[in-house]
Parts: sequence; structure tokens; C-alpha cells
Amino acid sequence: MPRSGTKRPVAAVVVTYNRLDLMRQCVQALRSQTEACDILIVDNASTDGTAKWLNEQQDLNHRNTGSNLGGAGGFNYGMRWAVEAGYDYVWVMDDDTLPESDALEKLLEADHILNGKYGWLSSVALWTDGSECEMNRQKLKRSFYEYSPLLKHGLVQAEQATFVSLFLRSETICSFGLPIKQYWIWGDDIEYTRRIAVRGGMPCFIAGQSQVVHATKSNVGSNVALDDVERIGRYFYAFRNEAHLYRQEGFKGRAYCLAKRCRDLFWIVWHGKPKWPRFRVLLWGMWAGIFFRSDIEHIEKRNSCESRGKE
Repeated sequence: MPRSGTKRPVAAVVVTYNRLDLMRQCVQALRSQTEACDILIVDNASTDGTAKWLNEQQDLNHRNTGSNLGGAGGFNYGMRWAVEAGYDYVWVMDDDTLPESDALEKLLEADHILNGKYGWLSSVALWTDGSECEMNRQKLKRSFYEYSPLLKHGLVQAEQATFVSLFLRSETICSFGLPIKQYWIWGDDIEYTRRIAVRGGMPCFIAGQSQVVHATKSNVGSNVALDDVERIGRYFYAFRNEAHLYRQEGFKGRAYCLAKRCRDLFWIVWHGKPKWPRFRVLLWGMWAGIFFRSDIEHIEKRNSCESRGKE
């Protein structure tokens, strides 16, 4: 439950799985924030000592999901938990996200500047060497100059972001539902942010003064043609989920998705070794995406946003 006396209670939702060292660094960064937040750890049934360490921490709220729900299932679980517990704001991130000490302060400042009239806010994600983190590049809205006066505050309108430091009001989650847990991994954050910004028509923003470090092993975006053979199988989810995602955006979305797959095919032909496993997972994922269906879960207001102070 939110801390008593906190004016704007924020739940920092962290999804973790078998990355104890990184998760501990993430927790320490959250503990060091200039604005207080409650830390909610969603443990996807880790087997590396995560549960033992969490049980030793007095200031953390944590739950074990009982099985690995994947990143998508973990965020679905954690966001539901935060909203139903009565938090006003939900700040979501992976366990390898290391927010700068004033990252939350700058997000709350942006919330104040916008008077709460936005869908989501996304921090700037840097890699460990200070360069831009390639896999967390947000997609700007073409007509972002509609909000050009906000540029002086470091706010620029966007239509797509990742779950590496995404900040929302609980009311927004109540209105638009939860991430699609059946996505498992990859694409759940893109679908969710586009659901709000593109299909939902809500103005959403990059908060340029809020920065985090995404401590990935390398600063290379995902590429089925270049990735290690051992990781190729997981691209099934990327291709299936993107096919499902852009199918919801009409002809323009389908055309965009097809263009991306043609680009992947080109890369496989020229750079993929071995080629056949990469071709196979791409075709398999695209085919599965044609038939994939999933309902969006909504949180009942009587159990969440309206229940604050009644539990």
C-alpha cells in the first residue's frame, strides 16, 4: 500500500528473472531517488537466490509469480498490483534499468507541467558508456511541433516507447487496460505505448531531463540476421507480436510491418549465417501473427482506481 502521508505516491514496478546482481543495482538506484517511491519487485520465479535476497530487504514489496510469465506477463502482473494497491503513479522498468538519482523527480516535474494531461512519459535511456541505448529509441510523432512550447522543458511528443522507464498515471492504466501478457517477450511495450498514443489519441512525451542507464551486455539493437544462433528462437515472439500489433492499425500498419520483414529478409540473405534457421523463425512468426488473438485485460474501477483509501 502507498506510504501514509505521501502526497503523490509512486510505485516503481521492477520485473526481474535470474539477474540478482543487476536487480540489486536497480533497487539501489531507486532507493537513491530524490523523490520517494515504493519499490514493487515482480520476481518471475527466479532460481538464482533472488527470493532469498528479497526476503532480507525490509523496505521492498515483492511477489513471486510462481512461474516465469515472461517480461510481458511480469509487467501485466506488476501494473495490476500497483493500481489495485492504490498508487497514483506507476513507473515501470526492467531489472537492468539504473535511473539517475533525479529521474523520478524530473518525471514528476513533467507531470506537473502537463497538468496530468498525457498518456505516458518516457525517460531517455543511455547505455553504460553514456551513448544512446539503441534498443530504447523512442519514436517521435511527426507533428510533435503541436506542443513545441514544451521543448524548453525537455518534453517532445512521441508515439512509441519501451518499458525501460515508462511513467503513467493509474487512471491511464484503468482506461487503456494492461499489457498483453500472451506476448511473453518483445513487443508488449510497443503495443502498449502505441495503444495509448496512436490508437488512443493521447498526447505522450519523452521527458528529456529524466535519464536512466540501460545496462545491457551490448549496445546493439535486435537483428535476426546478426544475433547468435542460440537466441534465434525468441525472434518468433518479435515477429508474431509485431504482426498482431500492426494488424490493429489498418492498411498503413500492415504495410509498415511488411516493409520491416522485407528488410529482415534482405539482411538474412546478405549477412545471416546460417540462413535457414533465421528464415524459418521469421516465416513462422509472421504466419502465427496472422492468427494470433488476445483480449486486453481491464482493471475494474471498484477494485482499483476508486478503491484508494478504502482498503
